[in-house]
Amino acid sequence: MLNRYENDVMSAVYSLCDGTDGCLVSPIDIMSILPVGRKYNAERIDDALNALRLDGYLDVITSVRKGEKMYVISLKENGMAYKRSAKQRQRDVMFRIFLAFVGAVATFVFGLIIKAVFGG
Repeated sequence: MLNRYENDVMSAVYSLCDGTDGCLVSPIDIMSILPVGRKYNAERIDDALNALRLDGYLDVITSVRKGEKMYVISLKENGMAYKRSAKQRQRDVMFRIFLAFVGAVATFVFGLIIKAVFGG
C-alpha cells in the first residue's frame, strides 16, 4: 500500500503519461501537478519514484537533458492499473463507512427494543 506522498507522485506520473505506457518528465513537471499544501522537493520525488519502482508500479531511468534532470518512466502492470485500483480502494472505504452506519443504526434499534421489552 502506498503512503500519501507516493500516492500523490504516482497520481502525477499517471496523469503525465496520459494513458500511454511511458513518458519523459522532469521533477518540475511532477511538482507542478502535486498538491500545493505539502512540502515537495526533487529529492523526495526521487525517493518516491524509487519506492514506486520497488513496488512494481514503474521503471524509471534518470538522465540529463540540456542540464535539466529528466526521468524516463515506463509504467508496469500495477502502474497501468493505478486509477482502477484507486477507485476500488475508494469504493471499499465507502462500503466500510456504510457498513459501520448500518451497524450503528441496528445497535440503536436493538437498544430501543430491549429497553421497551424490559421496561424503561
